[in-house]
Amino acid sequence: MKLKIILVLSFLVMKIFNVTAQNNSATLSGLIKDKTSKAPLPYINIVLKSARDQKFLFGTVTAEDGRFNLAAVPSGNYLLEITATGYKLKLQKVFVGTLSDFLDLNTIDLEEDINALSEVVVTSKTAEISAKMDKKVFSVADNITQSGGSVLQSMQSLPGVTINDGKVQLRGNDKVMVLIDGKQTALTGFGNQSGLDNIPASAIEKIEIINNPSAKFDANGNAGIINIIYKKNKQEGLNGKVGISSGYGALWERKANLPSIRPQYQMTPKMNPSFSLNYRKNKINAYVQADYLYTETLNKNEFVTRTYDDGTIINQQTVRNRDTHFTTLKSGIDWNYNEHNTFAFSGLFGSEKIIDNGDEPFFNQDYSERLRLWRFLEDELKTTVMASASYEHKFKEAGHKLNAGINYTYHREDEKYFFTNILPTFTGQDSFKLLSDEKVIDINLDYVQPLKYGRFETGFKFRHREIPTNMQFYPGQNSPIDANAGGWANYKEIIPALYSNYIYETNKIEAELGLRYEYVKLQYDVNPYHPTYKSNGYHYTEPFPSVRFGYKINEKDKITAFYNRRVDRPSEVDIRIFPKYDDAEIIKVGNPALRPQFTSAFEIGYKKNLEKGYFTSSLYYRVINGTITRIATTVPGSTLIYNVFQNADESSSFGVEATYSKEVTSWYSFNINGNLYKNTIDAFTVTNLYPVPTTYYGKSQEMISGNAKWNNTLQFDKTLKAQVSVIYLAPDIIPQGKVSSRFSVDLGLKKTVQKGKGEVFLNATDIFNTLVLEKNIKGQDFSYISKDYYETQVVRFGYSFKF
Repeated sequence: MKLKIILVLSFLVMKIFNVTAQNNSATLSGLIKDKTSKAPLPYINIVLKSARDQKFLFGTVTAEDGRFNLAAVPSGNYLLEITATGYKLKLQKVFVGTLSDFLDLNTIDLEEDINALSEVVVTSKTAEISAKMDKKVFSVADNITQSGGSVLQSMQSLPGVTINDGKVQLRGNDKVMVLIDGKQTALTGFGNQSGLDNIPASAIEKIEIINNPSAKFDANGNAGIINIIYKKNKQEGLNGKVGISSGYGALWERKANLPSIRPQYQMTPKMNPSFSLNYRKNKINAYVQADYLYTETLNKNEFVTRTYDDGTIINQQTVRNRDTHFTTLKSGIDWNYNEHNTFAFSGLFGSEKIIDNGDEPFFNQDYSERLRLWRFLEDELKTTVMASASYEHKFKEAGHKLNAGINYTYHREDEKYFFTNILPTFTGQDSFKLLSDEKVIDINLDYVQPLKYGRFETGFKFRHREIPTNMQFYPGQNSPIDANAGGWANYKEIIPALYSNYIYETNKIEAELGLRYEYVKLQYDVNPYHPTYKSNGYHYTEPFPSVRFGYKINEKDKITAFYNRRVDRPSEVDIRIFPKYDDAEIIKVGNPALRPQFTSAFEIGYKKNLEKGYFTSSLYYRVINGTITRIATTVPGSTLIYNVFQNADESSSFGVEATYSKEVTSWYSFNINGNLYKNTIDAFTVTNLYPVPTTYYGKSQEMISGNAKWNNTLQFDKTLKAQVSVIYLAPDIIPQGKVSSRFSVDLGLKKTVQKGKGEVFLNATDIFNTLVLEKNIKGQDFSYISKDYYETQVVRFGYSFKF
């Protein structure tokens, strides 16, 4: 019955983010000269006509230096007509595709006697879901079902994206590099994901997904790149937007608490006011944006049953009631000094305050005896400051430019935990304090040269990163905390990199050939008195090639092929030597001996443009060497489990992904995305050193898994729109076990008011409360099953106004 209700609702109302149907266009430029004297010819008439019907579309005249520009030319085939007194008519075929925003037709010679006809091919095309080879672009404003939430929540409806245990996955892989405005920042993590669930979606304009990044991008992130673009208005004069949204989550209790602990959060409030202001006049564009996100959340409600080979069974629950205050302030100024030189300065401040109140009871097999109650309070403050400066020089030729920039990020993590350890015979008080200061400097230099059939780009990037950390443990009576595992550690990283890309495009062919050469030196110094770990590090010099090719069979059909090599460098948290006790008996620990994992990825794709729709499909294969994962082991004579990061051996993923989008009528459209893949993890052997050396032998695993999303939109009238999103995630393997299937349905309504300047919305996520994260883990001498009934059902409503 529930399935019937879901299908009926899904058919009546649905859609995902409408993929932005950007009208990708190109600027054509060139230089007109006399063929005999080679002198530039000023004031020459330039006309661009449709190749099909010779209809006039664009026109201009050359400047005194003989140069001309035709801006915002959409994709298609054209005829360039050049006329001048004393010269013969010059005609030239021009094609505009998708891969380059600027195309240089180079020098065009005019003759007095000869009527020459030559051919020039350029590129630009209307972008749908994947018109450009490198990325898919989604407007956050179009995602009604997730309005008023966080960036992480906004991503879960995107084709090819899944959310698993708070992490973004692309095609089932969570090794995703997250950028903000094209840069890595401490807000989202350098090389890992952090903070995405605390960045308000109201601050974001669009999200770009890049499955096969070119050599221009940092080599980190084997699954691909997600680029989050902050809002930045460039309209003339003073304009802006204000908004307010609110909501409630955890509308009812999904699974009751075990005895003797504090209640779970219910009817958790949310609040997200936002404000943006932009002023543009003459050479100056200034902007400021402020967002505040307050949430109460049932962050975790996990029930675990641990079974040991000696017959011991322990039942536990972890309840984490979380209060979060996240404030973001972003401001900047763009200064167009003259037509060739532009300076930009920006700053960002972020403050994230987290208070967690958690209870973790442990019971015997039949719940007749409580073995322990681990009660904790986490008080954490994360502060981020980022400052950027950039310079752009535009040469005379359109699109010919040089960019230079410097970005500085400072991120402080000030974390305190207070524990009450309640056992049948005594109660102890324990605590720890962690202080971490991250300082990162990025310097980049990029050069772009438009060509007759594409462009050439090259550049250099340098990063210096340092993260000193200090962990102090304060154990109480009979404390389970390993006080000797504290102390200090210092993470130092230097990465210089060079890259070059050549992009070529004709009426039939799209191609890109790139190479990034990267040197990495990482040194991790630790407290010499640490009982287990010593200072460690690694360095490498590696090439990271990327090849992309596309062939246009006709105007509607195109095939593509990709290859790239990428790396996932362990984050500082992955190698952090301090055990973490938010779970008293399943303890997470880093590993300073962890090494990067390297990935080779191959893909063949097909795209067909349909009337009011499109179909895309991809066949992909990815092989990973030195797979990074957590491995759980126990110590003889103890029921404590230690989850330690390790490099397993080889793993691979082979799959197919397809998307079909169709506007059925003027009021109904839908989007279906499916991803089916086979994951394989080869047999491996690793040794967890902490707290004592313990060897684990992992057997080979493989499973066919995937996910499906069905999203539709119903346009009731010009001002009222509805969406529903249905998501299914199939079971999947992880080292030592598997994750069970998950399913959810989201609904949303949006109405435009006040003559288009105002907007109101109402939405609900996981309306049937079905999204539960279940894991089955099998260790050497134990196994456990966990089910996390964390907060997934949220109702939100809000209002925004543009001025």
